[in-house]
Amino acid sequence: MAITKEIKIAKIEVVGDYKAIQIATDTIIKEDGVQLSKNRHRNTIHPDYALLANEDAEVQAIANVVWTDAIKTAWQSKLDKDAESL
Repeated sequence: MAITKEIKIAKIEVVGDYKAIQIATDTIIKEDGVQLSKNRHRNTIHPDYALLANEDAEVQAIANVVWTDAIKTAWQSKLDKDAESL
């Protein structure tokens, strides 16, 4: 009787003007190869995300392509403008 836990990325999407990356991760529990449960966790990261190194290599590669300097600057400008309006 072997119980295993598998975590895999189910979906990666790039959305919006600031190229937010949405990640859906499935955690699958199996006993003797038969799936017992599956939970989905969703996470969204933005161009100012400081912990990109902790993400899967595939997510890092996508971020490095879509988060251009122009996108990072536009995102920071949006954050600054939002902070001023508080």
